[in-house]
Amino acid sequence: MKKTNAARILDRLKINYELKEYKVDLNDLSAVHVANEAGMDIKTVFKTLVARSDKNDIVMACIPGDDELDLKKLAKASNHKKMEMIHLKELQPLTGYIRGGCSPLGAKKDYPVYIDATALNWEKIAVSAGIRGGQIIIKPQDLINATNATVAILTK
Repeated sequence: MKKTNAARILDRLKINYELKEYKVDLNDLSAVHVANEAGMDIKTVFKTLVARSDKNDIVMACIPGDDELDLKKLAKASNHKKMEMIHLKELQPLTGYIRGGCSPLGAKKDYPVYIDATALNWEKIAVSAGIRGGQIIIKPQDLINATNATVAILTK
């Protein structure tokens, strides 16, 4: 697998990680599919979701792949009154990423990143490498440091 922008950012920061390739199924871009293909526990495969606040601020939230984002908890963590998911058609213009390949690293802009607190329960977690078919396996604290993320409880 060739290096992605997300991987190059980690290289620049001298952070250790592993790139893991998996088989893409365009009919199933779910994190559950990714975990199965990569042979990983679904609780360690974090999906990156993008939301917009009532003030039109964009934030990224990384949560375990089989969990559901609690928008009220994300709003509270990000000091907003309200959050809503962006429309899928906005994902690429805002982040440069497509569905199934959205990484908290290397988006078009440095959006604030929020990582679910359960990430700290694991030695390593996986996030998208920025392309479908690629995951970055990384220590949670290293990802938090690389993205300057805020850790909070974000799931229902």
